[in-house]
Amino acid sequence: MTFSIVARDVSGDTVRFGVAASSSSPAVVARVAHLRPGVGAAASQNITDPRLGARLLDRLAEHGDPGRALADVTTAADIEYRQLTVLGRTGPGFAYSGSRTLGTHGSATADGVVSAGNMLSGEHIPQSIVDAFTAATGELEERLVAALRAGLAAGGEEGPVHSAGVVVVSDVDWRITDLRVDWADDPVDRLAELLDVWLPQRDDYVTRGLDPATAPSYGVPGDDR
Repeated sequence: MTFSIVARDVSGDTVRFGVAASSSSPAVVARVAHLRPGVGAAASQNITDPRLGARLLDRLAEHGDPGRALADVTTAADIEYRQLTVLGRTGPGFAYSGSRTLGTHGSATADGVVSAGNMLSGEHIPQSIVDAFTAATGELEERLVAALRAGLAAGGEEGPVHSAGVVVVSDVDWRITDLRVDWADDPVDRLAELLDVWLPQRDDYVTRGLDPATAPSYGVPGDDR
């Protein structure tokens, strides 16, 4: 009941990883998105087992090979119910769809990006998502949301979606972006609105964590600094 994208962005020495997803079920990104700074990103979806995302990143941290990480994890019990994607620091993403993945499903990969979905309106949806991400410009978060919108415009899920989110890690030990719409009639549009508010402030909040003495004040009531 989900379509998702896992992607990488490289700027100089900085490698960012991001995951975006939308679903007919609530709070999709809280369950499917897994990221680790400096290592990679993964999505664990369909009849979701969140433990598999963490296991993919553990394997990826050990040897840096996403294809091998996926092969390691797809020996797990009940794996035929799962749909997984994983992406490392270099090369393409990798995807797995078990034999009991729900409804029309599929995946698409390219250098630095992988998309997968289940209960889709058509098998073409993941490729539409990858193509849109590749063509988009701007920050990684913006490209991920553009890709979600393209997937929705291409048909999305068989039924309406109600949740969406985007998560990004960079070169600090926390998620620099973690935005979610957990239940709405138009979650991807609401997510885009949240992103418009968040992006101008994102880097300031990183500064607040690393160097609070130089962090900007936003002039909210009660802040007299």
